[in-house]
Amino acid sequence: MSNIVLAQAAEAATNINPGLAAIGYGLGAIGPGIGVGLIFAAVINGTARQPEAQGKLQSIAFSTFVLTEVLALIGIVIYFLASA
Repeated sequence: MSNIVLAQAAEAATNINPGLAAIGYGLGAIGPGIGVGLIFAAVINGTARQPEAQGKLQSIAFSTFVLTEVLALIGIVIYFLASA
């Protein structure tokens, strides 16, 4: 009995209005956008305080930038899955 209920809930969850999916992706893209801004603001601040650490700060910044952007890419994939 519970399998039927779960199947109905899964079917209802996949029938999302594409407009709602777009709003959801837009809200989901705010987080990575803010994160990227904070990452590079911290790199600029750290480089201004200690210029000899610029290389290490940039390597850390680019790796965290990639991780942050992956969140936005996952969001757009979920958007396309939800609106299909």
